[in-house]
Amino acid sequence: MRLLVTGAAGFIGAHYVRTMLDGGYPGYEGARVTVLDKLTYAGNRANLPPAHPRMDFVQGDVCDRALVRELLPGHDAVVHFAAESHVDRSVSSGAAFVTTNVGGTQSLLESCLDAGVERFVHVSTDEVYGSIDEGSWDENCPLLPNSPYAASKAASDLVARSYRETHGLDVSITRCSNNYGPHQHPEKLIPRFITHLLEGEQVPLYGDGLNRREWLHVDDHCRAVQLVLTKGRAGEIYNVGGGEERTNLAITELLVELLGSDMSRVRWVEDRKGHDRRYALDDSKAREELGYAPRVPFARGLADTVAWYRDNPEWWKAAKHRAL
Repeated sequence: MRLLVTGAAGFIGAHYVRTMLDGGYPGYEGARVTVLDKLTYAGNRANLPPAHPRMDFVQGDVCDRALVRELLPGHDAVVHFAAESHVDRSVSSGAAFVTTNVGGTQSLLESCLDAGVERFVHVSTDEVYGSIDEGSWDENCPLLPNSPYAASKAASDLVARSYRETHGLDVSITRCSNNYGPHQHPEKLIPRFITHLLEGEQVPLYGDGLNRREWLHVDDHCRAVQLVLTKGRAGEIYNVGGGEERTNLAITELLVELLGSDMSRVRWVEDRKGHDRRYALDDSKAREELGYAPRVPFARGLADTVAWYRDNPEWWKAAKHRAL
């Protein structure tokens, strides 16, 4: 088995590849992995082993059709993590999000047709659904994205679906809730607040802090992606939830407590444009069809994440201050 994994120098893709190389996915202990990553600000070669007999690293852009067509022959499947993913950056300028998330996905899919690679797992997000006041989204809910990032991911989902319907590619789509865990870039909420508190800075909390998110440990998310790769049906979408819903204020309070600080370190700032109020996923389809269930309790996962950032300042300081 040989996989092309895009965006695998980033937070989630790198965790997936490290787990694969460590033999963490039954039946794939001998799988070879080709990593394709552009190494933008959010990609970090240090997230992956410096060398591994079953991993080939290629620095390149998913939008580079010639490169992708050259790489794909001999691979059995593509797992597509590569994306521009930071909402604040998309609010400032959405062009790169459309180029990478939509154009890059189309480039990969078209190249799969050319190379005869039929299996394709497209990793997406719950943000494509928009915002929900009560209840939760299932996979049949309409796509109502509210940020340029979410709109670009919704568009990429539709492009992926079209290659199943038009060309018969074996495409499955995953939509996950907010991820957290080690190696996450410090621009995201949890690592941003952790690193600010470790450096003695104030943490900027948007609006009234009552925006709600469902949190999912990166290891649970990657396990679900692997289940979709091995058991997911062609043309199907699978929501992947964490079942741990918290307000941003509650997350902030937990982080302040874990780091031995106090709420005087919180700086209330103007809310972000188009800031979705609440996300919540119904992931019963993945649970029933694939046997998925999250394993990492949020309290333990968050404490472990805080400990990782405390113990690895050389990693996050390089990522954080390079981005400023």
